Amino acid sequence: MTSFAFKVIRFGFSRLEALSPRLSGSLAFKLFCRTPGRQPKGEKAKRVFMAGQQTLKNAALVRLPTSVGNVGTYHLASGTIRRGTPRLLVVHGWGSRAEYLVDLALGLSAAGAEVVLLDLPGHGVSSGRRLDLRLAAEAIGATERHYGPFDGVVGHSFGGAAVMTAAGGVFGERSSLRAERIVLIGAPSSMGEVFAGFASTIGLGRRSMAAMRARAEQYVGVGVEQLDTVTAARRIDRPLLVVHAEDDKEVNVGHAQRYIGLSPKVRHLWANGHGHRRIVSAPEVIGAVADFLVRDPANDASGHRAVS
Repeated sequence: MTSFAFKVIRFGFSRLEALSPRLSGSLAFKLFCRTPGRQPKGEKAKRVFMAGQQTLKNAALVRLPTSVGNVGTYHLASGTIRRGTPRLLVVHGWGSRAEYLVDLALGLSAAGAEVVLLDLPGHGVSSGRRLDLRLAAEAIGATERHYGPFDGVVGHSFGGAAVMTAAGGVFGERSSLRAERIVLIGAPSSMGEVFAGFASTIGLGRRSMAAMRARAEQYVGVGVEQLDTVTAARRIDRPLLVVHAEDDKEVNVGHAQRYIGLSPKVRHLWANGHGHRRIVSAPEVIGAVADFLVRDPANDASGHRAVS
């Protein structure tokens, strides 16, 4: 979105708040959930997308029904799947899609895993133009019911928050995730902070912000405080690898630091220099994720590693 468009939006919300904070907050939540265009932006993104698209031509595309349409899943499996092969789920972030996580998926597959990639609602080949954590958790739950229990799951950015929300059972059994091992890459941990950041970006005032939170809580059925992934991680106490770059300009490193000291089962990998998007295709990150989910599943010792 251009700076001019942001100026128009900020002006519009400032005028609307003076008339009706409730309406202003409701419209802000609708804008917050509106998913961006699906086509890649920029030449580099187009190259990555085309390469991912070519790879996924060899994957089985399965569409699964949800309460708001359907979601697309890609199943990467070569030949006969042997007994004991770990089954993993990979979930993309906001404005992304399965094609951008192909390098990660192929790395996990090469390590010996059966991999499923999910396009969240409003993204990729899935239907709709809106997304929130409740819809994302529902899609994750539907994917696990179709493919059977996952041994591990990877979530990037918003997808990481969705994974933890589902694993924590925030929205009930139909939207739950039983995967034993979880990897979060560049993921936000506090939706309250995400809300505040969005409100600041569009120039939302205090009363409109309160109305936006109230509308969000009414829609998803839980309080914003319950959408805290650190709280969910503490409750489920499963092996967790938190991967983050200190130079991430989209999701502040503070979100990852909140997990430090949470449990002996939590590990950190500081992938500095890879930012927010390149991090999912960095070879050293893919190797560490494969080690955690496939090659070394019995070792739950904590650790704090740095990749620079």
